[in-house]
Amino acid sequence: MEKTIDNVRSGFNSIRTGRANPAILDKIEVEYYGTPVILKSIAQISTPDSSSLLVQPYDKSSLKSIEKAIVASDLGLTPNNDGEVIRLTLPQLTSERRKELSKIVAKQAEEGKVAIRNIRRDAIKSYEKLEKEKKLSEDNVKDLSADLQKVTDEYMKKIDSIYKQKEKKVTDEYMKKIDSIYKQKEKSM
Repeated sequence: MEKTIDNVRSGFNSIRTGRANPAILDKIEVEYYGTPVILKSIAQISTPDSSSLLVQPYDKSSLKSIEKAIVASDLGLTPNNDGEVIRLTLPQLTSERRKELSKIVAKQAEEGKVAIRNIRRDAIKSYEKLEKEKKLSEDNVKDLSADLQKVTDEYMKKIDSIYKQKEKKVTDEYMKKIDSIYKQKEKSM
C-alpha cells in the first residue's frame, strides 16, 4: 500500500501546476542508441526560473532524440535546442487546461484507491485460503480482516490528503492569477 502511495505521488509530481518542476519530465522516454531510456538518466534537468526548464544532456549527440521525445510527449511543451542544451518555457496555464489537469489528478487518485482495494481483496483471499488449510482459525481471520480494513482506511485517507493538496495547487495558482488581473483592472479604473 505504501508503494501505491508513492506511485500516486509520483504521478502527481509529473502534472504541472504552474511552476517549473523537473518531475514533469520524469515519464519521458528517449530513444538512445536504439534503446528507450528515461530522460533524467541521460541528462541533467534544472529550473533556472519558475517558468522554464533546462535539459543538459551528458552526451550532446542525444540532443535531437531528447527534443523529439519532448515534442512527442503530451506535455504540450516546445523545446528550444541551441546545440548545447534544450530550454523549455512553460506557458501560463489556461482555465481549461487547469480543469483538464484537475480531472487527471482525480483519475490518478481514484486509480490509487482501486489499487489499495485490490491489495486488501488479495490479502483477504489469502487469509481465507489459510483458514481452509486449517492454518488460521475463523476468529484469527476476522481479526486480521478487521485490522486490514483499518490499515486500508488509513491509506485511503492518505490518498485523499495528497489528492486535495495537488488539487489545491492546480486550482490555487489559477485563482491567484484571476485575483491579480482584477486588482490590475481596478487600479487602471
